[in-house]
Amino acid sequence: MLRISKLTDYGTVILARLAGQPERLWTAAEVAEATHIGLPTVSKLLKKLQRSGLVISTRGSHGGYQLAQPPGEITAARILDALEGPFAITECSGSHSTCGIESKCAVGHTWQKVNAAIRRALTDISLAELAGAPRGVTTTTVPLTRLRVSHE
Repeated sequence: MLRISKLTDYGTVILARLAGQPERLWTAAEVAEATHIGLPTVSKLLKKLQRSGLVISTRGSHGGYQLAQPPGEITAARILDALEGPFAITECSGSHSTCGIESKCAVGHTWQKVNAAIRRALTDISLAELAGAPRGVTTTTVPLTRLRVSHE
């Protein structure tokens, strides 16, 4: 069965909440309350999302987290890459295969085609769509508050 981890699922829920009000700075506690995900988990995921460049953080009494790009520009593929690592359905489908039978395998090439099709589908879905916006609807631009970025 193909399934993303619970942490990746939670990370997507967090990003969808941020996408609902992309101009707003959210504290980790506010995100936890809004998503009903525990504060330690939210804090861990926000830090991971910040390190991957999907969210930015602003320090200070009026600080918080917000998306680094408009929700329509963040793809499901990028979210999965940030939270799970590069998507590969089989060992030989990834960019750094260590499969010992790859050169003699009859099915590897077909799995690579399946992997590429799934990757294209994930690239075609934006965070805006994951958050419930109809396909093709444009979202807000990056607010000026994002110019005051500090890294934790």
